Amino acid sequence: MTHPWFLGESTPRILAHRGFVPSDSENIAENSVAALAAGRSAGTVYLESDCHLTADGDVVLFHDDDLQRVAGDPRPVAHVRTRELADIMSTRGGLALLPDVLRAFPDARFNLDVKADAAAQPVGALIARESHRVLLTSFSDQRREVALRAARDRGGDPATSAGSRTIAGVLAALAVRLPRLAARRLDGVQALQIPERHRGVRILSRRLLDVAHRAGAEVHVWTVNEPVEMRRLIDLGVTGIVTDRADLAVAERARVL
Repeated sequence: MTHPWFLGESTPRILAHRGFVPSDSENIAENSVAALAAGRSAGTVYLESDCHLTADGDVVLFHDDDLQRVAGDPRPVAHVRTRELADIMSTRGGLALLPDVLRAFPDARFNLDVKADAAAQPVGALIARESHRVLLTSFSDQRREVALRAARDRGGDPATSAGSRTIAGVLAALAVRLPRLAARRLDGVQALQIPERHRGVRILSRRLLDVAHRAGAEVHVWTVNEPVEMRRLIDLGVTGIVTDRADLAVAERARVL
């Protein structure tokens, strides 16, 4: 059965990467409440974000391990109290606490990347009741599986996309021309979320798309910001575009469909 996260929306899906920061906006940081709202306003229901844990044990949507890039503060997110982090983000679009944004955006579908080991279990627990509209992922398959177990232990069943170990197994099987083995590596995942290339090595290929689609898994490519590249990937058969420019991607999809 198709997971509800994938139902009711046409492909290619447009995933607003860390929300959307419009080019004319001021003092809006990625992954902030304002960025998530802008992503929805751009015309996509899919909001991609990242999960860390504060010093108080609260799950916040934040990409980096520390505050350096967003606030010029070298401290790790895990060492900052939630109230202080909220103060810091108050002039940057608002701190996005996971429970709050699940309530604030009831019609959105979330793509949540668990960035810290300590956040995996809390994330799974928090999204259990909303798992029909959550896709869980992580570069770490182990971290992803911890979050999935925590959700399932509470009656949830989120969708999930493959971590690095699973993707490496799929690519290795394709390299030795074993497509059935590659497909078996995709058991239990509904999506592959990949860059087109990584460190000069091509990840996306026609063979990968064919194997994934036969296995019932979608392929979402990140991070694609140029319309000509969006169009090329859509023509190739990619089923999801992860982008910093949700506005351009929504417009491009409308032209293609």
